[in-house]
Amino acid sequence: MADDKTKKTLGSIPLMKTKAGPRDRDSWPQRLKEEYQSLIQYVQQNKDNDNDWFRLESNKDGTKWFGKCWFIHELIKYEFEIEFDIPVTYPTTAPEIAIPELDGKTAKMYRGGKICTSDHFKPLWARNVPKFGIAHAMALGVSHTRLLFN
Repeated sequence: MADDKTKKTLGSIPLMKTKAGPRDRDSWPQRLKEEYQSLIQYVQQNKDNDNDWFRLESNKDGTKWFGKCWFIHELIKYEFEIEFDIPVTYPTTAPEIAIPELDGKTAKMYRGGKICTSDHFKPLWARNVPKFGIAHAMALGVSHTRLLFN
């Protein structure tokens, strides 16, 4: 189960309304628009709370995402590349977010730097299909991975 801080964060991220994945040619553009709106709001909330920690962009069709995430520890900024593909069965299947530079550095990372999401993330995602989106995945997966290094 998610802790109170995670619940508060997830509650502040706009929910998706459109159940569509990359194979849904007619509905995917609307879903992608909702994803961008949600990400923009989440990033702005993070900035407003002095917790700005990632940037993302996608390819033209919104199926490949990449960017950077970072955290500051003892006045040193640690910055990492981040990447993921949108699964063809999205939003039923959550994206597998990877931080390749952290591959093998912690038990919470799978081959290729994919973040371990099995215990808490996947059941929560499954209960919230199709309402959760990319911003929710970032909040659940990457923000908690950052805690491993603090």
